[in-house]
Amino acid sequence: MTQTRYVAREPDSTGFIDYPDAEHAVWTTLIARQLEVIEGRACQQYLDGIEQLKLPHERIPQLGEINRVLDATTGWQVARVPALIPFQTFFQLLANKRFPVATFIRSREELDYLQEPDIFHEVFGHCPLLTNPWFAEFTHIYGKLGLAANKEQRVYLARLYWMTIEFGLLDTPQGKKIYGGGILSSPKETLHSLSSTPEHQAFDPIEAMRTPYRIDILQPLYFVLPNLKRLFDLAHEDIMGMVVKATALGLHAPKFPPKPKAA
Repeated sequence: MTQTRYVAREPDSTGFIDYPDAEHAVWTTLIARQLEVIEGRACQQYLDGIEQLKLPHERIPQLGEINRVLDATTGWQVARVPALIPFQTFFQLLANKRFPVATFIRSREELDYLQEPDIFHEVFGHCPLLTNPWFAEFTHIYGKLGLAANKEQRVYLARLYWMTIEFGLLDTPQGKKIYGGGILSSPKETLHSLSSTPEHQAFDPIEAMRTPYRIDILQPLYFVLPNLKRLFDLAHEDIMGMVVKATALGLHAPKFPPKPKAA
């Protein structure tokens, strides 16, 4: 597994996590900037979730505050994890309706992008939509499928997750809107995803599973759902049968250059 220089903060005996002022200041910068950039670009269900979560602007939220809202809306919880977790743990948490949140925040030097998902990415990017029953159901079923899948199948499932939960777009009467947490927590990706630079393809789960991606670049391609309920419907279709088909068809050629070799 990739190494990280970030260390998740430990809670005290009451579950409270004490962050230094400098880290609260990073959260304040990130949330103010991102709320501005997603205006008119995020899907309505995400904005409804933001409204329900009432995330503080002046400090990093405590996980208990988020849990109260998620539990009341969809029965979900967030679970504190280290910076990076194995696939097995990830699927296990989702299968139990617990969304992993690493309790560290990026440094000021990495404000725009870091490879590890930090608390801002997980809470601001993903938690608002976990208040939505369709999104929550898909994420739950996805976790259960991943838990039962073998190593090869998990790679195909990971691509499906990347192209939906992380980097998905929606078609709406008001035009394309964002629901993917990887986009919504990044100012550059938010602007790029809705521009004319990348390719936009109508969502097809098998095609999504066959599409290679790189985590360290702006995405060259986004899949567009007809509506958010499509995720709920997909959860009740034969996703593992789709994995078999996608495996038989093989991967598409990447739409990006290979990653430069480390010196």
